[in-house]
Amino acid sequence: MLDPYRIREDFPVLERKVYGKPLVYFDNAATTLKPKVVIDAIVRFYREFSANVHRGLHTLSQEASEMYEEAHEVIAKFIGAKPEETILTYNTTYAINLIAYSWGLFNVGEGDEIVLTVMEHHSNMLPWRNIAKIKKAKIKYVDIKPDYTLDMEDFENKISEKTKVVAVSLMSNVLGTINDVRRIAKIAHQVGAVVIADGAQAVPHMPINVKELDVDFLAFSGHKMLGPMGTGVLWGREDLLRVMEPGMSGGGTIRDVTLEAVEWANLPEKFEAGTPNVAGAVGLAEAAKYLMKIGMQNIRQHEKQLTHYMIKLMDEELEGFVEHYGPRDVELRGGIVPFNVKGMNHHAVAAFLDTEGIAVRSGLHCAHPLHYRLGLKGTVRASLYIYNTKEEIEYFIEVLKKLMKKRSK
Repeated sequence: MLDPYRIREDFPVLERKVYGKPLVYFDNAATTLKPKVVIDAIVRFYREFSANVHRGLHTLSQEASEMYEEAHEVIAKFIGAKPEETILTYNTTYAINLIAYSWGLFNVGEGDEIVLTVMEHHSNMLPWRNIAKIKKAKIKYVDIKPDYTLDMEDFENKISEKTKVVAVSLMSNVLGTINDVRRIAKIAHQVGAVVIADGAQAVPHMPINVKELDVDFLAFSGHKMLGPMGTGVLWGREDLLRVMEPGMSGGGTIRDVTLEAVEWANLPEKFEAGTPNVAGAVGLAEAAKYLMKIGMQNIRQHEKQLTHYMIKLMDEELEGFVEHYGPRDVELRGGIVPFNVKGMNHHAVAAFLDTEGIAVRSGLHCAHPLHYRLGLKGTVRASLYIYNTKEEIEYFIEVLKKLMKKRSK
C-alpha cells in the first residue's frame, strides 16, 4: 500500500511554511509538486550534458539524444504504448492543438459534426471549435445528469453518421467525474469517428493503458504527474500518425527537403518540431518511473480513500455551510472536490485558506461552460495526490469550521 508519510520525504517544498503554518497542498489538479529525483535529473542534465539532440556527432549530443530517446521509451511504457507512437509536447493544450491542426484540419469537412461535452476543459473545446469554424463543421455538446456524470443517452443521441470527431475528458478537472471513455469510443467507432481523450487529470492518478481505452489519441501533461512544467505527451494510433501531416513543421520534423517537396521524418520526430525540452523530457521520465514504482493502482486506491474521507467530513461537520459537487460514488470520481461556502465568494474562501497554509484553486478552472451549466459563478477546488494525508484533510475541515464561526459572528 502507498505510504504518504514516507512519500512526503521526497518532496522538498513540503518542508516550507506559509504564514507560519505547514504547507497543505491541495492544488494538485493545477500542478503537482516535484520529487527530488525529478529535480536532480533536470539539474544533472544541464550540469553534465546540456547539448541539443539529433544535431551532432559529438559525445554530449549523442548522450543527450540517448536520454531523450529513453524518455520516449519510459513514458510509452507508462501508458502501455510504443515509443514511436509517443510524441513529446509541451503540455496537454499543445498536444490537443497538434491533433486538431494535424488531423482535424485535413479530415473534417463542411457539414461534419464534432461531439464535445459540457464538462470539457477549454483546451479540449476551443481547438475543435476553431476547426469547426474553419471547415464549416457543426459542434454538438453532450450534457451531464443531476448526479454530475455524463449523460450517455444524450451522447448516443448526439452521435450520427456525420460525426467525425468525439473529444472527451477521461476525468473532469472540475467535478472529478471519470467518464467511461471505452464505452464512448466503442459507440463513436461504429460511425467511423475518431476519439480524442483528454487525459490531463486521469493519467497521473490511475492505471491507463491506451490499447484498453481503445481511443485514437490521448493527451496529457507532465507537470500534473510530478514532472516539470513545459512537458506533455501526445499518444496516437500509429496508422493515423503515419498518414497525418504535421501541424507544426520545421527543424527536426524532416528527413529531406528540396525546393519542391518535403520528406517527413520517422515517428515520433515527425511531430516534434524544433528544439525539444530535453531536460524536461528527462525529468518527466523520472516522474513516470517514480509513479510506476509506487504503482498506479495504489495511487488510485489512496485517492479514493482520501476523497471519501473529505466528502464524509464535509457532510458531517459542515452541513448547511459548505456545498460540494461531483458524483457521490468515489468509484466514479477522482481526487477532486469542488465546493462553495454559502454566502461567500470562492476567491475569498481560497484567500482565507491560504492564510492557514492551505493551497487550493478558486475560479472557473478553464471550464466556464460547465460552471454556467451548473449555475455557478465559480468554485473552490481541493485536489489530492500521493503526498496528501487524512490529517491534512482533518486540518482543512477545522479551518473551514473556523471560517464558519467567523461568519456566524
